[in-house]
Amino acid sequence: MERSAGPVGPAVSDRLGRDVRDREGRDVSDREGRDVSDREGKNISDCVFCDIVAGLVPANIVLADENIVAFLDARPVFKGHVLIAPKAHVTTLPDLPDAAIEPFFRQVRRVSAIMPSALGSEGTFVAANNVVSQSVPHLHFHVVPRTNGDGLRGFFWPRQRYDSEAEAAQYAERLSDALAAG
Repeated sequence: MERSAGPVGPAVSDRLGRDVRDREGRDVSDREGRDVSDREGKNISDCVFCDIVAGLVPANIVLADENIVAFLDARPVFKGHVLIAPKAHVTTLPDLPDAAIEPFFRQVRRVSAIMPSALGSEGTFVAANNVVSQSVPHLHFHVVPRTNGDGLRGFFWPRQRYDSEAEAAQYAERLSDALAAG
């Protein structure tokens, strides 16, 4: 666990950066740093984003409506990095119900659109992980402010080339066939 000075005494954070103090500033974490307090009759769940939605875990909320919650990432790539999650627990993008797609992405687009003028960035990077590298198993999109020369180069991972145009065509065909079938 990480501890640093906070507004009510020493801040106590678990491995995901969640504040695990009660309203009086007492550490209410177990040995693994999970919050085990009972606030207003509700127990902390296994999903930190569901706990943020329920108001059980503090977060810097930038937008919330009946479908989504958007809040600052506790460990941002750049200051102003926002996470947008559906309020209903959904693990990955393929799990998002059809009726929730438009309201969810409308707010992702909205946050991405205002970020440059609000923060003075030149643009944004919008991304999500599904299973691999998904640190919290609750669907969320990252909207990260970007500026030329900010130090990020392209994507966060090494790029590859296809061995040939034929190999690229084979990948395109496999994807196209799967989309047509399903």
